Amino acid sequence: MTHPSPAEQAFSLAAPVRLWEDGFARAPHPYYAALRAHGPVGWAELAPGVPAYVVTDRRAALDLLHDTETFSHDPRPWEATVPDDSPVLGMMRWRPNTLFADGGAHLRYRTSLIDAFDLVEPHDLRARVHRAVHLLVSRIGPRGEADLVGEFTRPLMALVFNSLFGLPDSASDRLNAALGKLIEGGAQAAQGEAEFGGYVLELIAAKTERRGDDLPSWLLDHPAGLTPEEVTWQVFLTLGAGHEPTANLVSNALSRILGNPAYYSTLTSGARPVTDAVLEVLHHETPLANYGIHYARTPVTFHGAWIRAAVPVVISYGALAEAAEREPGASRHRSDASHLSWSAGPHACPVKQHTLLIATEAIERLTQWLPDLEPVLPRERLTWRPGPFHRSLTALPVRFSPRTPDQPGGRP
Repeated sequence: MTHPSPAEQAFSLAAPVRLWEDGFARAPHPYYAALRAHGPVGWAELAPGVPAYVVTDRRAALDLLHDTETFSHDPRPWEATVPDDSPVLGMMRWRPNTLFADGGAHLRYRTSLIDAFDLVEPHDLRARVHRAVHLLVSRIGPRGEADLVGEFTRPLMALVFNSLFGLPDSASDRLNAALGKLIEGGAQAAQGEAEFGGYVLELIAAKTERRGDDLPSWLLDHPAGLTPEEVTWQVFLTLGAGHEPTANLVSNALSRILGNPAYYSTLTSGARPVTDAVLEVLHHETPLANYGIHYARTPVTFHGAWIRAAVPVVISYGALAEAAEREPGASRHRSDASHLSWSAGPHACPVKQHTLLIATEAIERLTQWLPDLEPVLPRERLTWRPGPFHRSLTALPVRFSPRTPDQPGGRP
């Protein structure tokens, strides 16, 4: 077994960058700079007393994402080292699903998810998004003001994903609230995890008893032969991974669009596709800022850092985005796929086209219904939710001419 060099030992003694602080949510840039100062792999805390290695270099991130021999996605050895009440456990604890599996188990779970989502026709998904936007604009349009986070993006995703998973609109508020608590990783994380877990268990119990034309039913009937427990955990993953990051993707895109009137006018006039705005967020303000968690199977030297086993190795998509933005000519490449927001390698996002469709349709439909959206606050005064994993606005207040979807001439 190799042993750490003096430089690697010094790295392990560096003061960790505390990603759980409120300051990180307000302004992540100094935190990313401090991580980059450690080298391609930084040393951080995800919660008080929960250390992690954080990859801030693109080459190192790609090496990590493709090296299935050295690194595993199974967090159970790490779990044994942290308290049961750790606020990040909800996002990191082992579950029998594709995110935390390696090898054959990962392939089995991933294939079942891809096959199930392949049954969702794009025109059907588009119609679900349009219906949800219509419902929400009916609520907020007559007032002439709204919070686009609390009253549009988050409830929109709850409506869309509830529909895909065979649940009624009335259940969407419960899903929205539970996931918000879970992903922040604070004092309410355990409560959010329990609420979300109960929500998914009830859903799978209902679908086990009576199938429907929905994703859980397709997973239960998949040729891979997943057990109801395994389907529960696939749904736990896909509901969480679908709702929260997609809501943040839309919120972050809207905040960037509305804060730039010239940019907004090109989108509402059709001169520039909404996809450009969504891709810009994926490049420069990705909604899942720090994740893609791996664990070294044995201690190893990796890009100049001594990586201990059973310590999380996190990819900072946020730091990578910042680094890309500083590169010469970065603004010329907004429409390419050089960002890593979808991850890469065997665990790359299997449903990115569905996510892009939801995000772009939501923004297009909203701005067609309410074409004169105007931010109440300048972007630099917006506030962000705490937590080490996401880049997520707490609110996006806007005003606009009062309108309802049923007004003459109001329908896109």
